[in-house]
Amino acid sequence: MKIAIIGGSGKMGRWFANFLVKDGKEVIITGRNRGKLLEAKQQLGVEVATNMEAVKRADVILLSVPVESFEEVIKQICPYIRPEQTIIDITSIKESPVEIMHKHIKRGITLGVHPMFGPGARDITHQNFVLTPTNKDETALAQKVREYLETRGARVTVMTPHQHDEMMSVILGLSHFIAIVSADTLLNLGKLKLMRAISGSTYKVWLTLVESVISEDPEFCASLQMNLPSGVKVNQLFQSRLEAWADLVKNKDKRKFIRRMNTLRNRLEKDDPDLPRAYQNMYKLIEEL
Repeated sequence: MKIAIIGGSGKMGRWFANFLVKDGKEVIITGRNRGKLLEAKQQLGVEVATNMEAVKRADVILLSVPVESFEEVIKQICPYIRPEQTIIDITSIKESPVEIMHKHIKRGITLGVHPMFGPGARDITHQNFVLTPTNKDETALAQKVREYLETRGARVTVMTPHQHDEMMSVILGLSHFIAIVSADTLLNLGKLKLMRAISGSTYKVWLTLVESVISEDPEFCASLQMNLPSGVKVNQLFQSRLEAWADLVKNKDKRKFIRRMNTLRNRLEKDDPDLPRAYQNMYKLIEEL
């Protein structure tokens, strides 16, 4: 099987190229940066080509391109797509890319896929994938992709593109937003080295999240914040809750603070009975680092 990765010179494109080569697949990659393409060719032992050449020669097309340029790339390659080909996009947002593929691609079977990890992952084992089929053909394809991934140790969830984007507005959008604002706050306060030296588990967990997000590609983070459909609504909800809690502190309303915190704890434990144990395990792991 020959797989073309459009955008294969990028970080995630390279990750999948490396994975697929090790899995015995023939891989062709494309990319805008000629230097990165040649570097990837030498490091990974893959072929390089233009978008059109890669599509013509491939059985499966993997799209690893920014959301902002997604439709432009689809328009460029769709005249060369054949009925028997499979087209999979791995962007972090699903509604818009899936709609674009349906709009322009009239041959072949498409599927929205989101690998829930970054290019720093060692392998596919225990990694989460979300598949977003929207019709009978895509559902059949999703079942094959699921079997392929689960056979290699991955965990797979199937949902609609809309459900996916709602979840990602919190899982990625809100968590990144909090981490970025936290980094801005910490750096304005200063004395990071001293705080790290005397910190306990809670601060270490928080700082781990902050450092993880800040080390990511700023273009990716910005694209995520600007394109998640429910991102603004979720961030506004967070801001309103932040103001409410800040007012409790400002007014020194200790009784109400405690009452509301107990309510939150009860709701969390009701939603996920295993959560306290998960936190204990997480804190233990952080302490061992």
